[in-house]
Amino acid sequence: MQQLRRGAAAGTLVLAVVLLVISAATAHNITKILAEHPEFSTFNHYLTTTHLAAEINQRTTITVCVVDNSAMSDLLSKHLSIFSVKNTLSLHVLLDYFGAKKLHQITNGTALAATMFQATGTAPGASGFVNITDLKGGKVGFALQDSEDIDAMYVKSVEEIPYNISVIQISKILPSEVAEAPTPSPSEMNLTGLMSAHGCKIFAETLQASDAAKTFQDNAIGGLTVFCPLDDVFKAFLPKFKNLTAAGKISLLEYHGLPVYMSMSMLKSNNGVMNTLATDGANKFDFVVQNDGEVVTLQTKVVTAKVTGTLLDEQPVAIYTIDKVLKPRELFKKEAPTPAPAPAPEEDKPADAPKSHSRRHKGPPAPAADSPADAPSDDDDDAADQTADGNGVARLDAWRFVLAGISGLAVHLLL
Repeated sequence: MQQLRRGAAAGTLVLAVVLLVISAATAHNITKILAEHPEFSTFNHYLTTTHLAAEINQRTTITVCVVDNSAMSDLLSKHLSIFSVKNTLSLHVLLDYFGAKKLHQITNGTALAATMFQATGTAPGASGFVNITDLKGGKVGFALQDSEDIDAMYVKSVEEIPYNISVIQISKILPSEVAEAPTPSPSEMNLTGLMSAHGCKIFAETLQASDAAKTFQDNAIGGLTVFCPLDDVFKAFLPKFKNLTAAGKISLLEYHGLPVYMSMSMLKSNNGVMNTLATDGANKFDFVVQNDGEVVTLQTKVVTAKVTGTLLDEQPVAIYTIDKVLKPRELFKKEAPTPAPAPAPEEDKPADAPKSHSRRHKGPPAPAADSPADAPSDDDDDAADQTADGNGVARLDAWRFVLAGISGLAVHLLL
């Protein structure tokens, strides 16, 4: 009997661990949710086309206000650009959870909700907020904050995963002249001007003065992701940049761009090796995108940089700030750290001998010779990378220790 109880306890423990792992890995998928409702197929299609679906799937505590195919036809009849369609649909993604019950129990009868359009930073003023009003007779109305009328009515709840995602149907598209306004095409965007205005002026000016600028601009039409080092970072790197050959300078700048559009949610969900604008045949010029929770890093063979902010995320162009200059292994060689010299052995002293106050001071070790193909490697960056690598190993070992402990406990209960 005791053996049976131990077996049951071990089985329960293992099952609990499995369920914990499964629940942590499971996330909602708006595309799959709407795929079960054909009346929302057009709305679902444009969530995918505008890449809003991926961004929705990365968020929690969120409400998606969907409209049926007929209401979407009214929007599409305006022949908006795909960028304006994205802005309009992002107005229908509320950054809070509103299930059917909560909609009918709103405090004081009204609530103001921020939307994904407001979160992009492109919505002027408060144009990205939506008012939700609990009306008499059990009805709920939706309107933009600057609207004097109710723009749409609550129809029904489509899917609810409490406090994670709520999908509700509203009667029609929320009208917004701001969201529907024409947006400049990628070829008309002033990429360097945008970077200069948001902390990447030195990188932007260097890029503008280079032949690499045309490569960036040409790729903006089909898809482009830019990682621009912040001013302090690139300013410190300029002496090394100037030592590169003309071809090396162009390659390094192009190394900071991807020939595809990658939203932040896409960067987090598509870890792995990425080709860059500098990739050309035998010259790989690639790096690894890796995320740890909400932190996204770019790992070359020489340095690991962290994405620190978003300047633009509007398909087909995304621009992010990073805390280090990306240095490709094709131009820079990572050196092994120089071991510290062993201390000289001290002579034995009598126990009662006074301690000498004079001390021989060693000068700092001579810096190791730089060894890039075109420019030197940054020792500080290397040290930071080694620390980061060490932390990664520590995290892996910690998980192994936890799993080993669980397995050991299960075996003990069985015995």
